[in-house]
Amino acid sequence: MMGPGNPKDSEILKHAEEIGMQIASRKWVLLTGGRKAGVMDAASKGASEAGGEVIGILPGDSHRGMSDFVSIPIVTGVGSARNYINILSSDIVIVCGMGLGTSSEAALAMKHGKPTLFTKVGKSQLDFFQSLTNKKILFFDESDALFEFIEKNLIKD
Repeated sequence: MMGPGNPKDSEILKHAEEIGMQIASRKWVLLTGGRKAGVMDAASKGASEAGGEVIGILPGDSHRGMSDFVSIPIVTGVGSARNYINILSSDIVIVCGMGLGTSSEAALAMKHGKPTLFTKVGKSQLDFFQSLTNKKILFFDESDALFEFIEKNLIKD
């Protein structure tokens, strides 16, 4: 799950935590940017408290600044270049909120053909991403609709 480290709306953090819980409840593994900030931390908290595994792809060369809820830290020392690791290691990319780093992750996900699902993203931001592709941008207001779509369309039994 990708999202800003400093979202301007606390509702985004509540939503990210709920998504983390939903991922864990399905026994899926959550992958985030691993930091103790914003959407990364909120989603990790939700997944961890629901008994899930949380992989954190850390930008620095140590665990410094890592979310307390990461169960499997990956220390990269590559800064924002870790966005490639985040995307290429994900089966499905959920974009919750938007920031500069998040926008690069969303673009990389789309470029690499990863299922990319947007939530808590503004219309102008969605319009921008839609202008980059001829595929329909997938946006979900609520986590229930998001997970219903994933289970019906993206998960193969």
